[in-house]
Amino acid sequence: MQDPNSPITLRTRKFITNRLLHRKQMVLDVIHPQRPNVSRAELQEKLGELYKTPKEQCFVFGMRTHYGGGRSTGFALIYDSPDAVKLECTFRRVRNGLVPKVEKPSRKLRKERKNRAKKVRGTKKSKAGDAKKK
Repeated sequence: MQDPNSPITLRTRKFITNRLLHRKQMVLDVIHPQRPNVSRAELQEKLGELYKTPKEQCFVFGMRTHYGGGRSTGFALIYDSPDAVKLECTFRRVRNGLVPKVEKPSRKLRKERKNRAKKVRGTKKSKAGDAKKK
């Protein structure tokens, strides 16, 4: 019943050409009757073919599957050039694999380290950032 190679239909509505941000933005309706859902990567490829742009310039997000399945709705952005993609927020570029993810310690750890350093005076500040041994 559920075939991963079954055809899907893409429909775009509320299409806007945003000249200020050098992109086309639209609401994306996906009809996939034989599948539970469609991957974002596949949607980006299909959208790139539809609008004759490379898939690296297509961003699909906010996909929601309708109750009962078979239909999904989301949002899509297609940038005019690779330079214009720099205007897209960093977390979406990380998701698309265009920018490496910055690994940093957890928020709680950073706050604890900051507060430990506040209690120390003078040259020991750099050492105060390290965790105390128990």
